[in-house]
Order: sequence, then structure tokens, then C-alpha cells
Amino acid sequence: MKPRKGRLWCVPFARAVSGVEIRGNAVTWWAQAAARYARGSEPKIGAVMNFRGTRKMPMGHVAVVSNILDSRRIQIDHANWIRNRITKDQVVVDVSSANDWSQVRVVNADGSMGRVNPVFGFIYN
Repeated sequence: MKPRKGRLWCVPFARAVSGVEIRGNAVTWWAQAAARYARGSEPKIGAVMNFRGTRKMPMGHVAVVSNILDSRRIQIDHANWIRNRITKDQVVVDVSSANDWSQVRVVNADGSMGRVNPVFGFIYN
């Protein structure tokens, strides 16, 4: 899991921590997982949370669920959410109207809520 050219990326980190053996940009993981792994909208410890691509995050993002706090809050471990750093146990809040984890906010280090991020769902190993 050595950073390429001095960078730390979310994909190799999530692959190493979760055991989900998918390659390529995070935005492609959901489709790739369809034939190989169970997928769903329920967070489970060890599952990969797969963020959709957006204008601010065109390659998507992947993180690993480290803890479930309640029905609308979990914690994740991930790399490069903060440039070139691994962040552990960062709180994520489900802000979707259907309570289906399709829209989340990642809590910033100062406790404030980040922007709304669309999510494909969870990939289970």
C-alpha cells in the first residue's frame, strides 16, 4: 500500500482494509462489484462505502465502515479525504430523505458538517 509518487489514495487503502479486490477509480467500483460482491444500502462494519462521482470529486471515493453509531450515523476509515492522509473513525451522517444512505455528510475535524455527497451504497466482502 505504498503511495505512488508520494500520494496516498483511497482505492488501495480501501482494498487493503476491506479485502474487496476491485481495481480502478472509485467511481467504477459499484458496477464492478455487481458480479463479484454483495451490495446494498445498509452499513455494516468492514463494508466499503462507495461515493458517487461529483464535480468536486469526479473519480468518486471509497471508505471502509469502522463502526455503526446508530441508524443514521456511522464511522469510516479512509485515505485522501484530507489530502494524502488516512483518517480513522470519521463520522458520516445519512441525510437522505428515505434513510437509505444515498446522501451523506462527512463531519469535518472541527465538528461541522461537510457538503452533501451522493453514495451508490455499500459493498460487502
